[in-house]
Amino acid sequence: MDTVICFHDLVGRFVYSQTIQGAHSTQLMVHWFEQQIVKSRTKRDFRAEVPKQDFKLKDPYYKQQWYLHGGGHGNFDMNVIPAWQKGYTGKNIVVTILDDGIERTHPDLIKNYDPYASYDVNAQDNDPMPRYDATNENRHGTRCAGEVSATANNSQCAVGIAYDSKIGGVRMLDGEVFDAVEAASLSFNRSHIHIYSASWGPDDDGRVVDGPGPLAKKAFDNGIKYGREGKGSIFVWASGNGGSAQDSCNCDGYANSIYTLSISSTSEHGTKPWYLEECSSTLATTYSSGAYNEKQIVTVDLHDRCTVSHTGTSASAPLAAGIVALILEANPNLTWRDVQYITLMTSRPEPMVDGQWVTNAQGRKVSLRYGYGLMDASRMVDLALVWRNVPEKRICLVASHDSNQNLSGDRHTTSVITDGCMGEQTEVRFLEHVQCRVTLHYAPRGAIAIHLTSPQGTRSTILPHRPNDMSSQGFNDWPLLSVHFWGEDPRGEWTLEIEHGASGYTRQLNGGVLVSWSLVLHGTKENPVAMHLRNQTQSPTTAAPVQTSASTVNKSTTTSALKPTIPLEQCDQECEGACTGTGPSHCQACKHFTNLTDGTCVAACPNGTYVHEKTCKECDAACRTCSGPTLMECLTCYEGVKFHPKHGTCYEECLPGTYSDIAHCLPCHKDCKECSGPGKADCTACKGEEDKLVHGSCYSGRSWFSRMQGSLQGVVLGMVLLCSLLLMVIGMVVLLLAHRQRKLCWSYKYDKLPCHDGDEEDAQVSLTYDDTYKT
Repeated sequence: MDTVICFHDLVGRFVYSQTIQGAHSTQLMVHWFEQQIVKSRTKRDFRAEVPKQDFKLKDPYYKQQWYLHGGGHGNFDMNVIPAWQKGYTGKNIVVTILDDGIERTHPDLIKNYDPYASYDVNAQDNDPMPRYDATNENRHGTRCAGEVSATANNSQCAVGIAYDSKIGGVRMLDGEVFDAVEAASLSFNRSHIHIYSASWGPDDDGRVVDGPGPLAKKAFDNGIKYGREGKGSIFVWASGNGGSAQDSCNCDGYANSIYTLSISSTSEHGTKPWYLEECSSTLATTYSSGAYNEKQIVTVDLHDRCTVSHTGTSASAPLAAGIVALILEANPNLTWRDVQYITLMTSRPEPMVDGQWVTNAQGRKVSLRYGYGLMDASRMVDLALVWRNVPEKRICLVASHDSNQNLSGDRHTTSVITDGCMGEQTEVRFLEHVQCRVTLHYAPRGAIAIHLTSPQGTRSTILPHRPNDMSSQGFNDWPLLSVHFWGEDPRGEWTLEIEHGASGYTRQLNGGVLVSWSLVLHGTKENPVAMHLRNQTQSPTTAAPVQTSASTVNKSTTTSALKPTIPLEQCDQECEGACTGTGPSHCQACKHFTNLTDGTCVAACPNGTYVHEKTCKECDAACRTCSGPTLMECLTCYEGVKFHPKHGTCYEECLPGTYSDIAHCLPCHKDCKECSGPGKADCTACKGEEDKLVHGSCYSGRSWFSRMQGSLQGVVLGMVLLCSLLLMVIGMVVLLLAHRQRKLCWSYKYDKLPCHDGDEEDAQVSLTYDDTYKT
């Protein structure tokens, strides 16, 4: 299976992908290295803290969890208690919070804490405890964890949405955030973890267009392919808090990813919170805070405390993660795409009063603010129980042949016609995600608004105006995502509409340019819904568990140890005492180590594992041997792959920013984007868009030299300057020689002969230096 391996230091990151075929053969694939830069990643909550049912729990803050008790507008809530009453509480589901750590010793978390779902990427150890300071800055991850898995009925704080689920934390946000840090976090122990919840992203200031780097993208890809035994990791993401800056989450490459469940917020009054970002990639909504006098989210807090003041989309994403845990318990066979289908098909628009809803061609209401509506846990569980996995996904690429179009006037329209790749292996008849990849030059970038209209007539705003974005960089093949066309037939004419120079902006004099655009149509050939619901009259594969009262004590049947069926002398030599067969997997106890990958007893941990107490735990598949489970703890690599002992990683082919010296990939000169060697004159491409490459060297676009190099006049000017300088030097040398040989006099006295060369003392001329003749 493909895996990503990366490391981080002050120089760069390495990564490689490896495919393992069979037990003894290995095929190596992509290997690369990239210079790393610090990323700005902000937690999506806020610092300021402002002050029907018969399901009884004794947690002291339980009654204040208004979003469980019909406390929303119109007496709505997220219908979680009916899901609990059906017996679904997140049992056997593992959720990990990617954040600044979690307080694993908190009395409301300790029972459900899972060390195998936890790691400290910032400090590179196994303890995700947050760093404490006077401001409680690192409370964010602990609060999110409590929303998911706070234990029920234990007289502590509140109750998590999936209060029987296992909870872990990956501490990765309390330090410099590199691409490699994100990749290591997103891919951590994906065979064990079901759901990753992230409440952070690029700066929500309305100016940034940013997303995952190459390593994090690969981690997403591998999580979808290999997570949950091939069913795909579930990535739940907060859509962002840039509403006051008129930001859009379609400029956030995490919320804008097809792989993430992008979650927005609504207030107790069913209205848009002031921090909400509008975008067409939002799939659904949960409750959170609103105005200063509106209720917020109840959860655990640092130092064994509780809080009623968790806020922002940071609070919404963990609630969604908890609900997803309930449906995965109901039907563990759901794929990552099944979860998205079930979410959008059961979400409710009614609780929100200002959704500005649009009815798409499938008859579903959808909103830029709230996606398909408020998540409903009970309806999601019911649908999960009768759900069959959707067909294999296909991807149809549709490129527009309209290129380098000048953007003039207030509106520019272009279109493309597609048959949905009919007759090909990539044929799509029923849409899921639609990505519009745009390369466009315009300044300021925030003046652009883009709309996409489907052949069925659904119009989706895939990029709103962003008045704070004054960048001149435009968009470079940026994928603008819309989920508003879900279920539609893609065949026909798609129309792209670009508004520019909106009120409040100063239009650039030379207009803008739509360089290129294309559509990426994700979906299926077969109807994924009508043909794939289980027969409602049949019993679901996963039956609802029997509900027991909170006071019931679960009793398990105990059995005595199995008696050996063969003489002890015939047990495997690695067995400690009795066994039930002759093989190393038949031991009742191991003499040395238990290999957790296959349950056998071994004298030493084999390649691909590392020692943990008396067990052999699995390394990341990139490592031949390792010291721990993460992507940065390799000790040796497989044959044909080079090991970098300083950074604990393996690599082979060199990516841009490095060059190969046979044994290693070494960094280029700081001026080079790509190079053939270490020197300043070995560049083959420059970093900056305005930088100029001249004879292997990069010069800043702001330097006089680079401007001079760009034109014939500059060359001529350079030659003239060089010749003038040369003539000046020659002239000065001639003057000095003439003076020494007395062929040239600066001045002379009236009673002496000028420049007399005789030897007589009275005939010599006394020369004086006159400033009037200085050169």
